[in-house]
Amino acid sequence: MRLCPAAGTSYLPAARYLDDTVRLLPRDEKFFDLFTAVAQFTVEAARLQRDLLRADQNRRGAIVDQIKRLEHQADQVTHDVVTRLDRVFITPLDREDIHLLASRLDDVIDLIDGTARRLQMFRAGEAPDGATLIADVIAGATEQLQVAVEALEKNSAGTVLNACIQVKRLEEEGDSLYHEWLGRLFEGQPDALQVIKWKEIYDNLEKTLDYIEDASNVLESISIKHG
Repeated sequence: MRLCPAAGTSYLPAARYLDDTVRLLPRDEKFFDLFTAVAQFTVEAARLQRDLLRADQNRRGAIVDQIKRLEHQADQVTHDVVTRLDRVFITPLDREDIHLLASRLDDVIDLIDGTARRLQMFRAGEAPDGATLIADVIAGATEQLQVAVEALEKNSAGTVLNACIQVKRLEEEGDSLYHEWLGRLFEGQPDALQVIKWKEIYDNLEKTLDYIEDASNVLESISIKHG
């Protein structure tokens, strides 16, 4: 038997009913806290990397261990993001954006950890000035990345976009330093083994800046999409 609505009564269409129901469900805002945690770990790791390059060989082991602990903590938080994404029905951002941002942020601290381990493994000796200068730029870029991440939830007054602009400026500065100081490795009659060691470390430092810029591009895209 087909039921007809009484006079003056209309049933809410199914699609409209579902849409209204979805809007009533709470969104899981925990993702922003998790992104911020990874960004904070990354800033700490970048600052330790800066200290590592200025440290004596006998002090480097302890700093490498500190960086590894931060990288492990960041991995745990990133894993939490991914598992939460599978469980949560309503997310504050598009699911693909959440996954992409988590991956890009994790890439940065993974590479900082990789550089630290290479420095220890290679027993590379005193760092050239270029390496410490690029490490300073990396630390500054991670700080700007943290600013953007912390502002993402409210996306207030273009803070995210301004921080991303600063990241791009610092990436260009680091790129210039990389090319200048990589060339200096080959001046005169350098020790071939030292050139091999420091070229790989320089490459990792430069790649870290590229990864930071990649993360900032994701943040910029999310900010524009939800602005």
